[in-house]
Amino acid sequence: MLADAVRTGLQQNAWSVDWVGDAAAARLALLDHAYKAVVLDLGLPRGSGLGVLDAIRSRYDATPVLIITARDRLSDRIGGLDAGADDYLVKPFQLDELSARLRAVVRRSQGRVLPVLQRGAVVLDPGRRVVTLKGERVSLSIHEYRTLLALMERNGRVLSREQLEREVYGGDGTIESNTIAVYIHQLRRKLGDELIATVHGYGYRIGGALE
Repeated sequence: MLADAVRTGLQQNAWSVDWVGDAAAARLALLDHAYKAVVLDLGLPRGSGLGVLDAIRSRYDATPVLIITARDRLSDRIGGLDAGADDYLVKPFQLDELSARLRAVVRRSQGRVLPVLQRGAVVLDPGRRVVTLKGERVSLSIHEYRTLLALMERNGRVLSREQLEREVYGGDGTIESNTIAVYIHQLRRKLGDELIATVHGYGYRIGGALE
C-alpha cells in the first residue's frame, strides 16, 4: 500500500515511475535501465535494500539513491549513507518532502546548484512544476512538461526518441511511434521554434547555451 501511494504521489509530481516489489527484481531493473534516481526501501523480500545498494555501487553506478526505511536509529542512517546512499528518509514521511529530496539528489548528481533550469527566455521550476516564457506562465500538459524537463536537464546533450519515451512514460511499451514528435511540435509552438533542435538521425536537444 505504501509503495502504491508513493508511486501515485510521485507521478502526480511529474515523475515517471517504475515500481518493483523485491530486491531481486530491483537488481534486474537497475541492470536493464538507466534511471534518474532510485527510491530504495531497506526492508525488501528476496534480499535486502542494502544488498541492492551494494550491487549498484560495486559496478560504479553513480545513480542517486534515496533510502526510505522505518529504521530511525542513528547507526542505521550512518550505515546507509556509508554504504553509498545519497540521502535517507525515515517513515512516515510527507510525499512533498520525498519529491523535494529527490529533486535535490538529482540536481547534485548533475552538478547543478540552482533549483531552476533556464534556456534563454524559458525558465522551468521543477519544485513548482512551472514553466515561464519571458516571465509569463505557459500551460503544458504533463507529458509536454516531462519532455521539456528531460531535455533541459541534459544541458544541450542529444536524447533519442527512445530515451525521451523512457523519461516521459517509464516502462510503458505501448507508445505510438510519433508521440514524442507531437510533444516536441507542441513545445515549439508554445515556447518558440528555436528552443528545441532536431539532430537528424539521433534525436533532439535543447538549442542554445545555458544562461
